[in-house]
Amino acid sequence: MTKRMLLMLGIVAAVLGAVFGAGAFRSMMIKRFMATTANPIQTVSATVAEYSEWQPQIAAVGSLRAERGADLAAQVAGIVTAIHFRSGQDVRAGAALIDLYADDDIALLHSLQAQAQLAQINYDRDRKQLAAKAISQAQVDTDLQNLKVAQAQVAQQRAVIAKKRIAAPFAGRLGIRQVDLGQYLSAGTTIVTLQSLNPIFVDFYVPQQQLAQLQVGQDVAARTDTYPGKSFSGRLFALNSAVDSSTRNVLVRAELDNTQHLLLPGMYATVEVASGKPQRYLTLPQTAIVYNPYGDTVYLVEKKTEHGKTSLSARQTFVTVGPTRGDQIAVLEGVKRGEQVVTSGQIKLRNGTPLAIDNSVAPSDRAHPQITENQ
Repeated sequence: MTKRMLLMLGIVAAVLGAVFGAGAFRSMMIKRFMATTANPIQTVSATVAEYSEWQPQIAAVGSLRAERGADLAAQVAGIVTAIHFRSGQDVRAGAALIDLYADDDIALLHSLQAQAQLAQINYDRDRKQLAAKAISQAQVDTDLQNLKVAQAQVAQQRAVIAKKRIAAPFAGRLGIRQVDLGQYLSAGTTIVTLQSLNPIFVDFYVPQQQLAQLQVGQDVAARTDTYPGKSFSGRLFALNSAVDSSTRNVLVRAELDNTQHLLLPGMYATVEVASGKPQRYLTLPQTAIVYNPYGDTVYLVEKKTEHGKTSLSARQTFVTVGPTRGDQIAVLEGVKRGEQVVTSGQIKLRNGTPLAIDNSVAPSDRAHPQITENQ
């Protein structure tokens, strides 16, 4: 073998060594990368499971209505000659609201009153003549009937005139005025709405299965997004005497204290009725529960210390959940008090996933959440 051939073999061996060596190095680096990225640390939020007192409640959405409310209208037609109220004013029962033109009716009343006075004079005179037996009893009886007819006509005309003045039938707050001075009103035209605001009712429906948990006088709390964070207390006022056959729900009415007149008829409110004795539940935010067809689960945070270093990892476990309250849910089985539970970020987890906990942005865990302007 010549020197030239030996040189060529050496070059080939060097090239092959370089190729296979680079491949082995690349394979080793890939294995190391996969080992470090196969199970990366996942950032989640977590909370500690604790017991809390839980008052069983029946929750529903209801509509507010006034204890007494009416759209006031004229019974007779006429032209508005006077307006005695302002829009949004509080009025007492019997307060005058508007007057309609009534000069013709008043003139007719005066005529009828004159006729009634004449009938009274004739009757009194004939009674004296009857005592002297100057006239018959039949004449006196006729005079009496004429007097009663005249008096009835006077009363009727007074009633007609009274209809020309519209007054508040009960105390309350007036709405927006719907008429103007000089306007002609037809009978039945709405003038203004009048609502008695304190107390105020809230009507809502509950399923028939919950009827046994309700009775008149139970405490009620109502909330509305108009006043975030504010609760209006009251009591159960009445249960409807029949269940709706199409929905199997029953109408329930509660009475709320509305001293400040913050609640108005037509608003909706979330109603909670306390039912049964308070119970003690282990609670978590509802976001902690992972709902699956095969069962509900949560991820527990497990701590492990090796060589003086503490690491966190996820462990999935099945749970049995109970009732909900706002953002919270009761956990009946599967979690113990003091265990740390993942509340967000579960989609990235599996058993053994390393964890880092960051609760700077944690899900809400309020029993009575309220909508705020920032949400």
